[in-house]
Amino acid sequence: MKIVLQRVKNAHVKVDETIVGEIQAGVLLLVGITHDDTEEDISYLVDKVANLRIFNDESGKLNLSLLDIQGQVLSVSQFTLYGDCRKGRRPNFMNAAKPDIAKKLYGHFNEKLKEKGLTVQTGQFGEMMDVSLLNDGPVTLILESK
Repeated sequence: MKIVLQRVKNAHVKVDETIVGEIQAGVLLLVGITHDDTEEDISYLVDKVANLRIFNDESGKLNLSLLDIQGQVLSVSQFTLYGDCRKGRRPNFMNAAKPDIAKKLYGHFNEKLKEKGLTVQTGQFGEMMDVSLLNDGPVTLILESK
């Protein structure tokens, strides 16, 4: 699994001009799934997202986690994170999991985040989406399970 995490002041995702997911302070996650991802990958990244200290404490230091600030999550499926652009001019998406596998693992990932006590909103798997955010910092990190 691969995640692009952005700390946000707010974010939302639209499908056909309708907002389908919206959060206030927290993180926007662009989530990519590959062929060999497992429950271990999901558990590792759920724990990382929930507990990564990327929010400022009273001294302005990055010492607080998403759980500490009771932040929210906007999770958006993003198969293009596994696009290979090394050859030619068109990305190769062979490393992205097939949609039926990816949808199941992506759903499980979001459920595990909720089990941690986080508020989770999502986009719509497989749809064209417009994602808007106000990046806070900016703080943008890439998380990988492998």
